[in-house]
Amino acid sequence: MKNITKSSVKAWFNHFGKTLKYSLHCIVSPFDGFWDLTHEKRGSIGAANFLVIMTILTTIWKYRYTSFVFIRVQWEHFNILLNICTFLLPFFIWVLSNWCLTTLFDGKGNLKDIYMGSAYALAPYVLIQLPMIVVSNFVTYEEGAFYTYFLSFSMIWCGFLFLASVMQIHDFTFGKAIFSILCILVGMLVIVFLLVLFFSLFSDAIAYFISLYKEISYRFY
Repeated sequence: MKNITKSSVKAWFNHFGKTLKYSLHCIVSPFDGFWDLTHEKRGSIGAANFLVIMTILTTIWKYRYTSFVFIRVQWEHFNILLNICTFLLPFFIWVLSNWCLTTLFDGKGNLKDIYMGSAYALAPYVLIQLPMIVVSNFVTYEEGAFYTYFLSFSMIWCGFLFLASVMQIHDFTFGKAIFSILCILVGMLVIVFLLVLFFSLFSDAIAYFISLYKEISYRFY
């Protein structure tokens, strides 16, 4: 039993390592990479989760360890949970909106494929911005243009990879992918509006029942 467990754990880690390493292929050869990621089963949910977690940690570490010359943080007002939600909510809303709208456009990818493709597209953010945290402590303000350039480049690269993932996962042309992304962004706004409306109505309903309970309590007690 122990040998079976050890072998299965070892096999999982080997698969995880291969699929995580495959993210490097996706960022340098995105069109081949994202096609094989889903159609040839070269990716994994475990590696995708790891990249999402590393993106969150990189963002937090960037605020914590970047030189004060480039980022000034008032820690008494810094909320880690809010910082995490600021990334996770838009990311998962993007995945949901992507799945909903590309289904209408005859997209080939399912929810799992979209999540993996979106997570793998975050790899340049981690690979570039994580080392730049260290670099920021060794450059002057005058040399900060290079620091800013690499941060901007990582975001542009991620944006290009998101475009490539939509094209390859759903088997879209470039024009259809651009149109789909515009629709996805509109869909994200609609989802946010519906979420805000839902929580607003939910809070109003809770407040109504609380006031009703208090009114009944005052009348009978």
